[in-house]
Amino acid sequence: MANRLFQGLIHQMNETIGATIGVVDETASIIACSDFTKIGTTNEFVSLDLNGSSDIFIRDGYTYKPFGSNIKPDYAVFVEGTDDTAAKYASILAITLTNIKQYYDEKYDRNNFIKNVVLDNVLPGDIVIKARELHFNAEVSRVVLLIRIVSANDISAYDVIQNLFPDKSKDFVFNITETDIVLVKEIKNTVDSKDLEKLARSIADTLSGEFYTRVNVGIGNPVVGVKELARSFKEAQTALEVGKVFDTDKVIVSYDNLGIARLVYHLPTTLCETFLHEVFKRGSIESLDHETLFTIQRFFENNLNVSETSRKLFVHRNTLVYRLEKIKKLTGLDLREFDHAIIFKIALMVKKYLSANPVKF
Repeated sequence: MANRLFQGLIHQMNETIGATIGVVDETASIIACSDFTKIGTTNEFVSLDLNGSSDIFIRDGYTYKPFGSNIKPDYAVFVEGTDDTAAKYASILAITLTNIKQYYDEKYDRNNFIKNVVLDNVLPGDIVIKARELHFNAEVSRVVLLIRIVSANDISAYDVIQNLFPDKSKDFVFNITETDIVLVKEIKNTVDSKDLEKLARSIADTLSGEFYTRVNVGIGNPVVGVKELARSFKEAQTALEVGKVFDTDKVIVSYDNLGIARLVYHLPTTLCETFLHEVFKRGSIESLDHETLFTIQRFFENNLNVSETSRKLFVHRNTLVYRLEKIKKLTGLDLREFDHAIIFKIALMVKKYLSANPVKF
């Protein structure tokens, strides 16, 4: 594609300059030229100079000016002649061609395309067209992981993640903020949520174990079709935000495993406040001390089993029953009854949600 871009400009500039002009690639093959008969030919002596700096050099009656976006020049423009005029034309052409190539890469580069799709910056009707232009396989399974840097040192987490996923035709890595890195990973249809959590864990462990960089990772749902990547990204964002409210100790948070927390997160705050007021008519949730709340948490973790909970808490069964009766007196809810336990569990989550003031997307 670059060849056609360069050839178009060379053709337009030919009459203005009035001399043979063209472009060679890093192997010194002519990929564009005002003299069509020269396209495809090679000058091996030119390739030696391209391995050096981007300074102008002269070979066989032509002035060459290397250019490109990398440290090592990707191309060189050449102009017939060895005088100052030829050097000026070569410099002007090099600047022009560099800008055209950069514009093209930014507009059509796959990574940039995926970034715009994920951030919902591309119209749905344009996605299929651009994917076809880029020969991009749009109908495969992919998932979006959002990697948020919690603490870091001088090592670039972005570079580390790029090195972990070097296949640029399948996996895409890009920054969206100073602390947020997105990984769009191509996956097999047989991959499940546990596999994705293992993948996320390996990223977090590599960054923390080898580079002393702590991260949290949000995982969206796998999707088929490039159009759905924006949804998977929003799910990964939601997973991190919900995890920050309800599972503060978790490093890996999957949208698929948020459960009731996802429902609570999307409730209006006014509705949450009304719900809390109705549930705790007899007494405020603040009237429950730390020990009581800890007991409730362990009771829930042991599936409302009194004997198992008392064993885990190292207290007598009657002591636990006494605490549960105390809770019933304060709130009117008997946590030994499943329906009451569910109401209380949701109420605790709603209270936590209101206290956190989470960011919504």
